[in-house]
Amino acid sequence: MRPSPALAWRELVSLAVVACLLGAAMHWPVTLHLSRDVASDLGDPLDQAWQVAWIGHALNHQPLDLFQANIYWPLENSLAFSNVLLGYAPAGLIGEGPVAAVTRYNLLFLFSYALAFVGAYLLARELGAGRAGGAVAGAALAYAPWRLAQLGHLHVLASGGIPLSLFLLLRGYRRGRPGVVLAGWLVATWQLLLGFTLGLQLLYLLGVLAVLFGVFWWRRRPEIDRSVLAATAVGVVALAGSAVLLSRPYVEVLDDHPEAQRSAMEVESFSPPVRSYLAAPPDDLVWGSATARFRAALPAPVEQTLFPGVVTVALAILGAGWGRAYPRRVRIGLVIGALVCAWLALGFSEEGFPHPFEPYRLLFEFAPGWEGVRTPGRVNTLTSLALALLAAAGADAVLAWGRRRWSTGGRGTAPASAALSALMVLAIVLEGAGFRLGQSGESLIVPPRHATVPRQPRGQPADEAPQLHLPFGMASRYVLWSTDGFPPIANGQGSFTPKLARRIERRARSFPDRESVSFLRSLGVRTVIVHPALARGTEWAGAALRPVRGLPLRRENRGDVVLYHLAPE
Repeated sequence: MRPSPALAWRELVSLAVVACLLGAAMHWPVTLHLSRDVASDLGDPLDQAWQVAWIGHALNHQPLDLFQANIYWPLENSLAFSNVLLGYAPAGLIGEGPVAAVTRYNLLFLFSYALAFVGAYLLARELGAGRAGGAVAGAALAYAPWRLAQLGHLHVLASGGIPLSLFLLLRGYRRGRPGVVLAGWLVATWQLLLGFTLGLQLLYLLGVLAVLFGVFWWRRRPEIDRSVLAATAVGVVALAGSAVLLSRPYVEVLDDHPEAQRSAMEVESFSPPVRSYLAAPPDDLVWGSATARFRAALPAPVEQTLFPGVVTVALAILGAGWGRAYPRRVRIGLVIGALVCAWLALGFSEEGFPHPFEPYRLLFEFAPGWEGVRTPGRVNTLTSLALALLAAAGADAVLAWGRRRWSTGGRGTAPASAALSALMVLAIVLEGAGFRLGQSGESLIVPPRHATVPRQPRGQPADEAPQLHLPFGMASRYVLWSTDGFPPIANGQGSFTPKLARRIERRARSFPDRESVSFLRSLGVRTVIVHPALARGTEWAGAALRPVRGLPLRRENRGDVVLYHLAPE
């Protein structure tokens, strides 16, 4: 393999600036309203904003009980009821309250796009691509069209640590730099701490690469510097130790809540068919309308639209066949990796090929960790990375062909090369753009999907806890508002619904009456908070008007909410 390219500070600074500006421009509603709007909708983004805020709060007040969160009271390990963004813990230490939580979340959202661009760029450059190829790789990973369907899933978008860790590891081992090697393992550990959704994929990818490196070493027996071996040992221990510690609360949750188990039937229902690779999200600027018929046939389009982008695939094919930026064995490895990951992303789909052999079933039944994965399509992250790296080689091949043509014609090649490079990057970015041109009655440009976060209601107490909020079905708002003091609340949002939460919802449908009040008092709930504006059209629409005479509680109208102070048993 050719030596590592030199990366000047000017190139790195320019890369960071371009990546940040591009991310801000592609999601300008969020950029312009950091404390008010979130991308996608009011579901998972609010829950993840709470999550990062809770982690920061817990590090300050209960670092040894980090997973004993304030939601789903009185259940234990409630932070582990969904993918945990523990790697963003430092950000959680800054600011307090719902507004700070939303602002923090949006900055992390934009950062995830910038880091994905930077990581793919650096990895492509380390493999041998030029600057233009690196920019193509960054755009192809960060703005792959299928990621538009994941705008509300920060744990899926936060993939930049994967290529960045591979870049650092490759550069460190090639140059014999123990500090860079250790940095690579620590970045991989950080990516793991952003959750098992992508961390699990990275763990197994590193395992496969370690086996390939072991085979290479056994055949040639090159001498390895002891300091590099020591850095490797420290890094592997950090990664493995973090994996073990992070998995413990999840194992305890599975023991305590059998309903959290992922059944093969559930995984099959989320497994994408082959035609998913032809289906772009509906808000894709270029391909949203064109692929509507493929998307309409998907039972779960949010998790099953896997469209990689026509320009990216075309450049990847060129890179695989004619790209000279990478050695031949690297290109072959990337092609095999892309195909294997694309196959695994189909999960248990009946349209997998060849049928009935399903490689994903081997992972689900025998590989540790995969039994907890509900959505196989997220393996598409690694598919996109492989395609992005091949597209970088393809872009360099196109530029090399252009330079030959332009030099033969006696024209200067630099301006034309720059223009062609920008055109390829722009084409990839537009394929992954989440805005569209407006039609009659709409604005000129319809912005990417976003939603305005509702403000915390006036009068909502932060000290009278444990609390229950009504109506149900608005849990993401309640958990976000709970960042004001983090009072224990019986509501919550996660990747599964605990039996106790379902029981509370069922028993509280008639609140306030004697049976529901007695049940909530037996649990230890002190305050029930009814939100009349949210209750319209629900079973709790008239809850604030129901008679309470003779019940062991006190009703209070306070600001935008109605409070029920339950007498202790």
